[in-house]
Amino acid sequence: MIDLSSLNQNQREAVLWNKGPLLVLAGPGSGKTRVLTSRIARILEESAGQHFRILALTFTNKAAAEMRGRVEKMVPDELGRVRLTTFHSYAAELLQQHGNHLSFRPDFQILSNDADREALLDDVLALLRKDLAYSLPDHFKAAQLLPAVTRLLEQCVPPEQAERWLQKANVENAAPLARVYTAYREALRQTNSLDFPSLIAEALDLLDKFPVLVKHVRKVFKHILVDEFQDTNLSQYRILSLIVRPDPSTLFVVADDDQIIYQWNGASPKRIQALRDDFGVSELQLPENYRCPALVIQLANALIEKNLNRSAGKRPLQAVKQGEGGDVVRIFRFNTVDEEAAWIAEDILQRNSKERAKCAVLARTKKLLELAGEKLEAAGIPVYFAVRKDEFKSAPLRMLHAILRLVNASEDKQSLARLSKAFYELEGISIGLPPVLSRASADGKDLLRSWLDEVMLRDTLEARTRQLLETDIKPLLNSLNYRVFADRLFAWAEAYQVESRPDEDAFNEFEEEREVWKMLLAEIAKKFEGEEVSLHQLLHELDLTSKTPPKPPEAIPCFTIHASKGMEFGHVYLMGLVEDQLPSWAAVKKGDNSLEMQEERRNCFVAITRAQESLTMSFSSEVFGWRKQPSRFLRDMGIEL
Repeated sequence: MIDLSSLNQNQREAVLWNKGPLLVLAGPGSGKTRVLTSRIARILEESAGQHFRILALTFTNKAAAEMRGRVEKMVPDELGRVRLTTFHSYAAELLQQHGNHLSFRPDFQILSNDADREALLDDVLALLRKDLAYSLPDHFKAAQLLPAVTRLLEQCVPPEQAERWLQKANVENAAPLARVYTAYREALRQTNSLDFPSLIAEALDLLDKFPVLVKHVRKVFKHILVDEFQDTNLSQYRILSLIVRPDPSTLFVVADDDQIIYQWNGASPKRIQALRDDFGVSELQLPENYRCPALVIQLANALIEKNLNRSAGKRPLQAVKQGEGGDVVRIFRFNTVDEEAAWIAEDILQRNSKERAKCAVLARTKKLLELAGEKLEAAGIPVYFAVRKDEFKSAPLRMLHAILRLVNASEDKQSLARLSKAFYELEGISIGLPPVLSRASADGKDLLRSWLDEVMLRDTLEARTRQLLETDIKPLLNSLNYRVFADRLFAWAEAYQVESRPDEDAFNEFEEEREVWKMLLAEIAKKFEGEEVSLHQLLHELDLTSKTPPKPPEAIPCFTIHASKGMEFGHVYLMGLVEDQLPSWAAVKKGDNSLEMQEERRNCFVAITRAQESLTMSFSSEVFGWRKQPSRFLRDMGIEL
């Protein structure tokens, strides 16, 4: 039996709750992940032998993987009954299984970067311009139109309503833009492709049009849990609303309205109120903070209470840690931001290696972090930036990824081009696309096999490369055994790594990316516990997951506040606490009681509550050549300057 004795009263009540839908308002450091995983484990343990499943939705693969690991430790034999996943990954699963109703095949490709989306949009514009029935403005370019198309997708606007929606929003060129949007969605169907926003839009369309599918989902998933609910946008909320009906009694939602910092991505305080209005949820608060020193909690409470649109009756955070001595909170002022960044680097350098490993630098903007990173590196301290990496960089991983995509989607010309480029960097043999396309057309073969035939004609092909492409690839072509082929391709690439290749940069990041590949495969296998992961499932998960390598142990994380959310660090350095930085220029322009300023205040609240042991805040009189005033948030915290 799982042990709940270490949970506090509020946590235990949430874990054991069985009186209908529940909203848990969980402050930072309140143990919400522990509550979620303990609740899942409790339900699984009490229902051992039953066949219903649990669906738990969150926003990052990292959070989902962490929760899976905790659940597995508590109820190791029941993990296969839980689907712990992100909203986008769950939408992809729905479309794999039922997307044929919307003309999508299960092996659809996910366009994970803007370059691929712009390429498809370019094709759409070219086709529309050929049609004399339509007239597009000359200035319409893919790169400029993509944000508008993305906005329409994120709002899940049906194509037939796009023009009216754009007109209502006073958007210029509403009629031609609506035609582009409609044609783009049709092009996604014709090419069997989806991008991130259309995954959600099409999944919502699927659930909306086929109520029988909603019934099936509820039959399979008896309990639905949501982590970080405050981050949901409108379309994600609509998906949740559909799949919890007609009986929302087992809905369990964890949120914190003080940590809504993604309004630019559709998150809004309105979402929590909609949950109350639509489902009549009971509410439970977890105000206890186990992370931060008491003085940091005091500052955080003073800061966030200035926001006007918080949940009624929201209790202040309660510090569990007591009695910390020393410099728990420090505030420093500098003449210039250059001096500020240099001091931070020097202060971190002065710490012993154990304490240095607990440090992190946070700021509102990437520009500030880049300056801090320069000073840290100049001091001999390695730096780690949290930058999402959608594609592999090394030639061996790009070659592997392109081959897998071609096996999955036999007419994928972009993957063919990527394969040829990576192969040239590694082997020095140029394979042009025209002869491959001609061969495919003449022989009736798919692009990968035609490419292989073309490669085999080259006399300069080395024996081990011929072995890889003629024999070692057979497990992939015959039985889709991507693990065996990946191992053989890596072995082949290792043999080349010791030699001088035509492109010396071909192996940049190869070692770390190979480890990322292994890590991702392990996480995907754990996610689909007890199931065989098909090739298109693998590719979807790869496309939905960042390929960023984990932080090296000795590197100092330099994160934007948005990137730091959900994390905690021993010693937090929050730099750039000046007007027009934190809060942002846009928020300052809107005014102190604006929604933008309240979100900026939440940004500051999130930043300072990352600290486990100490918080250092700094600001400068001059930032990048501009005179600045100290941030109003320092005054909000009760700090006298």
